[in-house]
Amino acid sequence: MFCKMLVQMICCVIMWIFCVACEAIGGNTGLVGGAVPVCDEIILSMARLNKVLNIDEITGIASCEAACILENFDAKAREKGLVVPIDLGAKSSCHIGGNLSTNAGGLRVLRYGNLHGSVLGVEVVLANGTILDLMSNFKKDNTGYHLKHLFIGSEGTLGIITKLAILCQTVSSSVHVAFVGLNSFDSVLKTFLNAKRYLGEILSACELIDERSLDASVKQYNLKSPIENYPFHMLIETSGSNAIHDSEKLNFFLEHCMNSGDILNGTVTNEVNKIQEIWKLRELIPTALIRDGFCFKYDISLPLRSFYDIVPVLEGHVGKLAKRVCGYGHLGDSNLHLNVSCEEYSRELYERIEPFIYEHTAKLKGSVSAEHGIGFTKKNYLKYSKSSEAITMMREVKKLLDPSGILNPYKVLN
Repeated sequence: MFCKMLVQMICCVIMWIFCVACEAIGGNTGLVGGAVPVCDEIILSMARLNKVLNIDEITGIASCEAACILENFDAKAREKGLVVPIDLGAKSSCHIGGNLSTNAGGLRVLRYGNLHGSVLGVEVVLANGTILDLMSNFKKDNTGYHLKHLFIGSEGTLGIITKLAILCQTVSSSVHVAFVGLNSFDSVLKTFLNAKRYLGEILSACELIDERSLDASVKQYNLKSPIENYPFHMLIETSGSNAIHDSEKLNFFLEHCMNSGDILNGTVTNEVNKIQEIWKLRELIPTALIRDGFCFKYDISLPLRSFYDIVPVLEGHVGKLAKRVCGYGHLGDSNLHLNVSCEEYSRELYERIEPFIYEHTAKLKGSVSAEHGIGFTKKNYLKYSKSSEAITMMREVKKLLDPSGILNPYKVLN
């Protein structure tokens, strides 16, 4: 209660006395400068709002304060046989409030869906210091406008999330992971289709890793891939409640894909340690690429049939300026993480990449941001994914809720 009153008091002082802009700082794991002060902002640290408030194993509803570290929140939920429906590589340091502010997706959107569907309610401090209580303990609560959705994904520009309620899923007692190699992206698409067709309700993750991405994590962290290198790799996870049933379904799926010639080689396991080792190959890619020297990172959504096409296109466009151009990501929700590494920061390379990458994404009817938000670095490119009418309405909402523009200024909108 004290922390909540403190946040309210600070916002009131800023708004009515100083009229100075403020920046809420959480785990600082974003990639678009959404929580980085630009000019004259006062920094509001959210670190003390870190309590897990309640976890109900019967309803599956958990509530916590916004600065709970995702991994810690999930650990508390697992004590009650539940799992928080978001899983990120940065889970050991990112805050759940920051996850909401960017509508983060993560590794298992295929299973759990986006946060808009899992979050039942939020508490938000508005620019004038008002505490807006939108908390709810019900999945079905159709009482007027669903105002919570204004703040999920708004990147702190409309209000500061201080508390949330989220619907958790039960922990799966049977988890299997398959790591497979393929020769072409066409085979990747066919395998993904067959995964949905034959694995159905137990399919929990489907990740794409190209050859250069895997090479980065293997070499930079001295890891060992369970199979030899192929142009493409897929990490396919199933989560269910019956190990025999799940194993039979997964083996049938893999046998079908190998007989068709789409999967060339692979391994499958339900051993916890081996599962963790396989997931490391995927989760360590982002930091492995940074060890190349410098890495330009892009988070985009593309139509699935064109999901990987942008990688060779960009590679040809930047030429020898880049050390490595690679792509990996969440195949299940069309989210590609596109990376361009080099020995050291190069302005020439940067100008070759941007705005080319966003213009090409727009031509494919994709999104310039899949799960990391717009922040500061992408605000000039919002026009490639939102119509002028939509941007105008966003400005009007911003002006209504934050007329003095003090909440996370210089971000999202110009």
